Amino acid sequence: MLAASGTSHTSSEEQNDVPTLVTYRNYATLYFIVISTSTESPLALIDLIQVYVEALDKLFENVCELDLIFNFETLHSTLSEMIIGGVVIETNLDRIVSGVKAQGTVAKRPVNEGRGPTGLGSGLGMGANFAWTGR
Repeated sequence: MLAASGTSHTSSEEQNDVPTLVTYRNYATLYFIVISTSTESPLALIDLIQVYVEALDKLFENVCELDLIFNFETLHSTLSEMIIGGVVIETNLDRIVSGVKAQGTVAKRPVNEGRGPTGLGSGLGMGANFAWTGR
């Protein structure tokens, strides 16, 4: 977690609505980054990133980097199921996945396309036996 601070302020009061906190989590070769105000809990944001990645892993059946590049609509749909107007409204993995699938935005990869070691789930120990106990 990195905290950025401005070098100049126009008033002596702190502004709580200015994004000043960068929270990130690294999965294999990808970084998921959330920029928020300093009033947000960094632990809650890390948990939100974890739920987001797990939802993508379920939606794409072992998500890989190419899924994220070529299916950005699904990424946006997943975020919109979780967050509305800057407020987290859903963290239940099954509800998020079913909501995105109901929208019909999940694209399937061709069957003959290999998974290889680039998949996020395979590189992180999030394969078929993975179970998130945080929820």
